Order: sequence, then C-alpha cells, then structure tokens
Amino acid sequence: MHPFIETQKEWLRSNLPPFRAGDTLRVNVRVKEGEKERLQAFEGVCIARRGSGVSETFTVRKISNGIGVERIFPVHSPMIAEINVVRRGQVRRAKLYYLRNLTGKATRIRERKVRAPGAESAAR
Repeated sequence: MHPFIETQKEWLRSNLPPFRAGDTLRVNVRVKEGEKERLQAFEGVCIARRGSGVSETFTVRKISNGIGVERIFPVHSPMIAEINVVRRGQVRRAKLYYLRNLTGKATRIRERKVRAPGAESAAR
C-alpha cells in the first residue's frame, strides 16, 4: 500500500449507509453561525458520486421554490453529521445529469424494490 494512502485511512468515515445515484438522501450538515453550531438538513436526489478515498464526493439535487439547487458534499467531511437514505431509486446509469433538463413529474424516479431475506423460499 502506498504510504500516502495509509496516512489518509484515519480520516475515512465508517458509519456511511450504502447509497448510489438515484437515491433520495437527507444530509445533515453542520452550520456555524457565530459561536453556535446547528444542523441543517438538505434533502434531494443523489445525481452523482465520484472519486475514491478521502476525496470522494457526491452531488445532491433538490428543487427549492421552483429553482433547482445542487450541492456537492465530500463523503468523508467532518461538516456532515449524518447521511440518511430516505428512499432508494431505480435508475440505469451512474450519473443523472439529465435531470437538470427535466421539470415537474418528469423528474420522478421509480422506487427500487428491496428484497426480503427469505422471500424466494416463501414464494416456492
């Protein structure tokens, strides 16, 4: 293993839920206002995930007052308190940049069905 990668391992988060593009996420971000610090939720669709290791990022897009807002978060940033997966989306590609050109109901993403652990034996 490269020594540079070894030094970065201590900064990696271990409490991340598995998520990918198409999932609706609620990201709680730490916001400093003067001396105080509070959590602010940013909820939207994950449209991209890129990079690896400490420099890995993901992009979340939401519609706020009719205007599309995108925010890029570093996955391992200490400013992120937690990431919650609100719903899992079924998409056929890794980057959903085409959502930028869609409006209204066209931006909906189908929900991915999660299989129960013993479902296939019960169906027989």
